[in-house]
Amino acid sequence: MIADSELIINPDGSIYHLNLRPEDLADTIIFVGDPDRVGLVSQYFDSVDIKKGKREFITHTGTLRGKRISVISTGIGTDNIDIVLNEIDALVNVDFATKTLKENLKSVDIIRIGTSGAIQPNLPIGAILASEYAIGFDALMQYYIKSYTDQEERIKEAIDEQFSSLSFRPYVGRASEKLLKQFAQDLPKGITMTAPGFYGPQGRCVRSHNVYPNLIQKANSFVVDGRQITNLEMETAGIYALSNMFGHHAISINAILASRVKEEFSDNPQQVVDGAIRYILDRF
Repeated sequence: MIADSELIINPDGSIYHLNLRPEDLADTIIFVGDPDRVGLVSQYFDSVDIKKGKREFITHTGTLRGKRISVISTGIGTDNIDIVLNEIDALVNVDFATKTLKENLKSVDIIRIGTSGAIQPNLPIGAILASEYAIGFDALMQYYIKSYTDQEERIKEAIDEQFSSLSFRPYVGRASEKLLKQFAQDLPKGITMTAPGFYGPQGRCVRSHNVYPNLIQKANSFVVDGRQITNLEMETAGIYALSNMFGHHAISINAILASRVKEEFSDNPQQVVDGAIRYILDRF
């Protein structure tokens, strides 16, 4: 039995942060960062049956062409991803009445639609890119035990060599092969770098002096088995690593709004994001 302090259930039977009951959540889940973006996705549904929220975690569950889908805003960063992934897994795999694991564990499909900055010059602003792998430059997976494939181990070793001056060890996660085939057959793919912040951790310097001033240059020149780091954002590695650990399927679809090497930003970011949303929904 799981202790009450380990898995907190609200008085109405919903899980602590997401404020959802198990029946509120679909088996197919779209992640967005911004709470205001939830409605930008659910506006395309044929119907929306559930609207719930608490803090930055807003959920709409509805139906599109007969398929039940939930959209959840995660907020920014892998610290929030830690909350969202653990609570989603509990919603589908824990019996809330007995606080025990269900006999038959279930996997869900998670599709992140997020914004990102390119660090390769051939990836244009406005592009939609699928993350085949993601490297976490944050501390999330220092607290979990996760198995690694041979390819992930090679990426980890290459990262340790390329970024030898780091005071921490990055981790690696991979996209679901099933979801890559469903959503990304005709998209460019790459390795995504996940940072724990927007400014210094992504190599930005407005009025600061950064410990790793050549972060973008090192990421730009990284190559392993013919794969490059293509883009930079703040959630994908956490989503992949925790999904791999729990046995869920995940894919991250990145709307490219900035070019860090060309020092440019999109003139119409909302149009780029809406294009990514419609691209994903068209494939259900």
